[in-house]
Amino acid sequence: MSVGSRAYPEPWEGQLEMARAAVGVVPWVMLAFSAILTVVFYDTHWATGSPRFPLLLCGLAAAWTLGMYTLRPGWRARPLLMGVFVAVLLAIMTVMVTGYSWLGFYTFTGYYYVYRLVGSWRWRIACIGLLACLSGISQGLGFEGPFNPGRALLLAGAILVNVILGCVFAWFNWISHKQGVLRNQLFDELAATNSRLEATLAENTGLHRQLLAQAREAGVLDERQRMAREIHDTLAQGLAGIITQLQAAEEAADDLAERRRHFDTATRLARESLSEARRSVRALRPEPLERARLGEALDGVAQRWSALHGIPAHVTTTGTALALPPEAELALLRTAQEALANVARHAAATRVGLTLSYMADEVVLDVRDDGRGFDPASVRSGEPAYAASLARYWYARDSDIGTPDGDPAADSGHAPSGGFGLVAMRQRIEGVAGTFQVESEPGAGTAISASVPVSAAGAVPVKTVGETE
Repeated sequence: MSVGSRAYPEPWEGQLEMARAAVGVVPWVMLAFSAILTVVFYDTHWATGSPRFPLLLCGLAAAWTLGMYTLRPGWRARPLLMGVFVAVLLAIMTVMVTGYSWLGFYTFTGYYYVYRLVGSWRWRIACIGLLACLSGISQGLGFEGPFNPGRALLLAGAILVNVILGCVFAWFNWISHKQGVLRNQLFDELAATNSRLEATLAENTGLHRQLLAQAREAGVLDERQRMAREIHDTLAQGLAGIITQLQAAEEAADDLAERRRHFDTATRLARESLSEARRSVRALRPEPLERARLGEALDGVAQRWSALHGIPAHVTTTGTALALPPEAELALLRTAQEALANVARHAAATRVGLTLSYMADEVVLDVRDDGRGFDPASVRSGEPAYAASLARYWYARDSDIGTPDGDPAADSGHAPSGGFGLVAMRQRIEGVAGTFQVESEPGAGTAISASVPVSAAGAVPVKTVGETE
């Protein structure tokens, strides 16, 4: 026989202990009541002679309970000792009821000890069945008169009723026990989940701080790159044009009209560069895109560039024009400006063609010139030599853009370190989910291609346009 105690949630433990203490008094009250009945009514109602033996049984039950249970609270958690206690107590009750039926007032309190101390449901049901039989015997034998078939039937009925009631009560008690165990498991799982949640929240707090720091760093880096691109596309190109015009004015010292034209052009470039620099600081769109769509803005840029450098530039727009997001239009416009600036400085071209193609799935800008070109096939894309080869064509500083005297990059014919034009173009286009390519061949000029996907751009059709020059 295994014995144990049921576990209950902590909020109920105090109330449960108070109830157990109150119920624990009932067996003593009923035992005292049975002893009083024996003393008062033994000779007059139930038997003749001395009530010594039933009182001895009551004293034995009291001594056994006192020594094994009441005065030994530490033993209640020891299943083997409590099993012996319950078994001996039931044996004493059996002797009490079979010999003296009125002692059944005490016998039914055995349910308290069974439910309190017997942990195995198999043994608990057996004990409950025995107690139910004892209660039925006590009730059936309590009637006076000879033992006849009618009284036997009454005894059997009393036993049956008590057994049924005891089993039903045990069943509900078992269901309640299972629900209590389930509640305990749920409480334990909830506590474990709360602990994990607290740990996760603490971890998420640390990750949130880390993400905020990384976001700040990324924001600073993005802003630096944006300003670097804007400075390169506005101030650097404007200053290069101003230097070129001032050098041309020095060479035309004898022609006052030509000299004045170069000074006026330099002044206009300075004002435009200042305006673009202010717009860049405020993160505004370039002025050409504020007044016109992308195709018209490219046409205006090409016309001003052609008038400044004396090189024909033709702009062709094909397909159905789309209203692109500002970031995509800005990337394509800056790419065209940078490409034209590099053609003017390094290509020695006689003509330039710009094509803006609105296709079903992408918008493509192509810039082609008939300059001297170079051979990029001699090195593989992605290697440092490839970047240097392109830099020698796109970024080599020479006297045309005012290289300071003594600059070793100019003297050696190699590209200076820190060229940013090609990098800026590629960053701009890839920043709007586009692609950027450069193709060239010695003596056959150079072409760049920048494409922006329509799906990523979220473009909306505007109207169909034709070819312009």
